[in-house]
Amino acid sequence: MKFFDFNEKIKDDTQFVIFGIPWDYLTSIDLPNSSIAPESIRNVTNDIGWTTEMGDHITKFKVVDVGDISIQKVNVEKNLNTIENFIRDLYEENEYIIPVMIGGDHFCSYPVIKSVGDHVINKKEFGVLILDSHLDFYQKWDKGVYSHATISHRIFDFAYINNNNLLIVGARDIDIPELEIAESENIKYLSAYQLTEGLNSYIEKIISFFKNSNIHNLYVSIDIDALDPSIAPGTGFAIPGGFTYREVWKILKDIAENFEITGFDLVEVAPNLDLKNKMTCNLAAKLIIEFISFIANKNKL
Repeated sequence: MKFFDFNEKIKDDTQFVIFGIPWDYLTSIDLPNSSIAPESIRNVTNDIGWTTEMGDHITKFKVVDVGDISIQKVNVEKNLNTIENFIRDLYEENEYIIPVMIGGDHFCSYPVIKSVGDHVINKKEFGVLILDSHLDFYQKWDKGVYSHATISHRIFDFAYINNNNLLIVGARDIDIPELEIAESENIKYLSAYQLTEGLNSYIEKIISFFKNSNIHNLYVSIDIDALDPSIAPGTGFAIPGGFTYREVWKILKDIAENFEITGFDLVEVAPNLDLKNKMTCNLAAKLIIEFISFIANKNKL
């Protein structure tokens, strides 16, 4: 099953390339199984209507689904090289494509963001927006420097990433050592509770942060636990007080209107923890296709 039955052949006019990374070796708990999420999220699209909320026919989008990257579960360095080479090959087929990754745990985002950032010509105009209930800014965790709990720190390590072009939003579960590290580096984040000031104000803070840093190209990484577990229960860290679907929908719509989205991902869905009606997988599939529609419509103008 492909995502909404898109074909798998990249063409000159292809705009989005979907691929899965079925890998969760670097998660910190045994409970979730996010390695099966790419397949599970694809499968639910067989039962979702083929128009977006705003009435676009999904079949008209220039999207391909090239399947999953082959992963060796415990061979971290080999997997990182495999993923980076995979994305490099995508760009060789079409240098203008927008990669869309379905994880896997959040560390799957690391080699994808690195590959996209390396591909961007003007790196001073490149930024990363992360939606997450955690900062994931530990220097080391569990198996070492590579972990889904260190992903934001590893992104921060890139030569072209700093505290003016990396923003984490939706945070509400931060440990003291992690917070101390983030504060020492002056990492910017928006806590989830700030939504009480109003969604428009929250979105304006996001947009202003990147505009003030002269960011033009934006990569977006969505950890499903950024959303409230009452609507996205299928995840390993069910932290209360998260975004609603509609809030994330509006955030994605507005940032797509204000920036060039160079790539995005959705990670940490654990289908083994989902409800029988597949609520979390349905939500994930909807967010992916809605975000695609926002980007595609902006680029048609």
